[in-house]
Amino acid sequence: MKMRTYLVEDNPTIRENLISTLEELAPVESVGTCETEDEGAEWLTRHEAQWDLAIVDLFLKQGSGLRILEACRERKSSQKIVVFSNYATREMRMRCAELGVDAVFDKSTEIDCLLAYCCTQSRKLEVAANDDSRGEALQSA
Repeated sequence: MKMRTYLVEDNPTIRENLISTLEELAPVESVGTCETEDEGAEWLTRHEAQWDLAIVDLFLKQGSGLRILEACRERKSSQKIVVFSNYATREMRMRCAELGVDAVFDKSTEIDCLLAYCCTQSRKLEVAANDDSRGEALQSA
Protein backbone atom coordinates (compact mmCIF):
# COMPACT_ATOMS: atom_id res chain seq x y z
CA MET A 1 0.00 0.00 0.00
CA LYS A 2 1.47 3.35 -1.04
CA MET A 3 1.47 6.18 1.48
CA ARG A 4 0.03 9.40 0.14
CA THR A 5 2.82 11.84 0.91
CA TYR A 6 2.93 15.63 0.92
CA LEU A 7 6.34 17.35 0.90
CA VAL A 8 7.09 20.83 2.23
CA GLU A 9 10.54 21.73 0.89
CA ASP A 10 11.69 25.00 -0.68
CA ASN A 11 14.79 23.70 -2.45
CA PRO A 12 13.64 22.43 -5.88
CA THR A 13 16.61 20.07 -6.30
CA ILE A 14 16.12 18.45 -2.91
CA ARG A 15 12.35 18.29 -3.48
CA GLU A 16 12.63 16.56 -6.87
CA ASN A 17 15.38 14.17 -5.75
CA LEU A 18 13.57 13.24 -2.55
CA ILE A 19 10.30 12.53 -4.34
CA SER A 20 11.97 10.36 -6.98
CA THR A 21 14.02 8.50 -4.35
CA LEU A 22 11.02 7.86 -2.10
CA GLU A 23 8.78 6.76 -4.96
CA GLU A 24 11.48 4.43 -6.27
CA LEU A 25 12.65 2.89 -2.99
CA ALA A 26 9.66 3.14 -0.64
CA PRO A 27 5.91 2.59 -0.97
CA VAL A 28 5.24 6.32 -1.37
CA GLU A 29 3.05 8.29 -3.76
CA SER A 30 3.52 12.06 -3.89
CA VAL A 31 0.20 13.90 -3.61
CA GLY A 32 1.68 17.40 -3.61
CA THR A 33 4.43 19.77 -2.64
CA CYS A 34 4.88 23.36 -1.57
CA GLU A 35 7.64 25.77 -0.60
CA THR A 36 6.12 27.93 2.14
CA GLU A 37 4.64 27.76 5.61
CA ASP A 38 1.27 29.19 4.56
CA GLU A 39 0.83 26.81 1.61
CA GLY A 40 1.83 23.79 3.67
CA ALA A 41 -0.38 24.53 6.65
CA GLU A 42 -3.34 25.37 4.43
CA TRP A 43 -3.10 22.29 2.20
CA LEU A 44 -2.51 19.81 5.01
CA THR A 45 -5.39 21.13 7.14
CA ARG A 46 -7.87 21.55 4.27
CA HIS A 47 -7.13 18.18 2.64
CA GLU A 48 -6.89 16.07 5.77
CA ALA A 49 -8.43 13.01 4.09
CA GLN A 50 -5.93 13.09 1.23
CA TRP A 51 -2.60 12.41 2.92
CA ASP A 52 -0.98 9.78 5.13
CA LEU A 53 2.49 11.31 5.58
CA ALA A 54 3.79 14.87 5.57
CA ILE A 55 7.52 15.51 5.27
CA VAL A 56 8.38 19.01 6.42
CA ASP A 57 11.60 21.02 6.24
CA LEU A 58 12.12 23.58 9.00
CA PHE A 59 13.54 26.48 7.00
CA LEU A 60 11.30 27.50 4.13
CA LYS A 61 11.08 30.15 1.44
CA GLN A 62 8.49 31.87 3.63
CA GLY A 63 7.95 31.03 7.27
CA SER A 64 8.90 28.01 9.29
CA GLY A 65 8.11 24.34 9.26
CA LEU A 66 7.44 24.64 12.99
CA ARG A 67 4.23 26.55 12.29
CA ILE A 68 3.10 23.78 9.94
CA LEU A 69 3.72 21.27 12.72
CA GLU A 70 1.59 23.39 15.06
CA ALA A 71 -1.21 23.61 12.49
CA CYS A 72 -1.28 19.83 12.11
CA ARG A 73 -1.25 18.84 15.77
CA GLU A 74 -4.90 17.75 15.52
CA ARG A 75 -4.78 14.99 12.92
CA LYS A 76 -5.83 11.37 12.64
CA SER A 77 -3.58 8.96 14.51
CA SER A 78 -2.82 7.22 11.21
CA GLN A 79 -1.43 10.44 9.73
CA LYS A 80 2.26 10.93 10.33
CA ILE A 81 4.37 14.07 10.19
CA VAL A 82 8.14 13.93 10.01
CA VAL A 83 10.76 16.64 9.83
CA PHE A 84 13.54 16.31 7.25
CA SER A 85 16.06 19.07 7.88
CA ASN A 86 19.72 20.01 8.01
CA TYR A 87 18.97 21.50 11.41
CA ALA A 88 18.17 18.29 13.30
CA THR A 89 19.92 19.28 16.52
CA ARG A 90 19.05 17.70 19.86
CA GLU A 91 17.19 20.87 20.88
CA MET A 92 15.24 21.00 17.62
CA ARG A 93 14.33 17.32 17.92
CA MET A 94 12.96 18.04 21.40
CA ARG A 95 10.96 21.04 20.12
CA CYS A 96 9.54 18.94 17.27
CA ALA A 97 8.56 16.21 19.72
CA GLU A 98 6.72 18.81 21.81
CA LEU A 99 4.76 19.72 18.67
CA GLY A 100 3.72 16.12 18.10
CA VAL A 101 6.08 15.18 15.29
CA ASP A 102 6.42 11.45 14.72
CA ALA A 103 10.11 11.54 13.72
CA VAL A 104 12.97 13.87 12.80
CA PHE A 105 15.57 13.00 10.18
CA ASP A 106 18.78 14.82 9.28
CA LYS A 107 19.02 15.47 5.53
CA SER A 108 22.77 14.91 5.56
CA THR A 109 22.95 11.58 7.33
CA GLU A 110 19.52 9.96 7.78
CA ILE A 111 17.93 9.48 4.34
CA ASP A 112 18.12 5.70 4.84
CA CYS A 113 16.29 6.10 8.15
CA LEU A 114 13.57 8.12 6.40
CA LEU A 115 13.20 5.39 3.76
CA ALA A 116 12.96 2.70 6.45
CA TYR A 117 10.38 4.79 8.32
CA CYS A 118 8.27 5.12 5.15
CA CYS A 119 8.37 1.35 4.57
CA THR A 120 7.39 0.61 8.18
CA GLN A 121 4.53 3.11 8.20
CA SER A 122 3.22 1.82 4.87
CA ARG A 123 3.08 -1.71 6.28
CA LYS A 124 1.19 -0.42 9.33
CA LEU A 125 -1.33 1.34 7.07
CA GLU A 126 -1.80 -1.83 5.06
CA VAL A 127 -2.40 -3.91 8.21
CA ALA A 128 -4.91 -1.36 9.49
CA ALA A 129 -6.72 -1.30 6.14
CA ASN A 130 -6.88 -5.11 6.08
CA ASP A 131 -8.20 -5.17 9.65
CA ASP A 132 -10.87 -2.61 8.71
CA SER A 133 -11.88 -4.70 5.69
CA ARG A 134 -12.18 -7.85 7.79
CA GLY A 135 -14.26 -6.02 10.38
CA GLU A 136 -16.65 -4.72 7.72
CA ALA A 137 -16.94 -8.20 6.19
CA LEU A 138 -17.79 -9.71 9.57
CA GLN A 139 -20.44 -7.08 10.23
CA SER A 140 -22.17 -7.66 6.90
CA ALA A 141 -22.11 -11.48 7.28
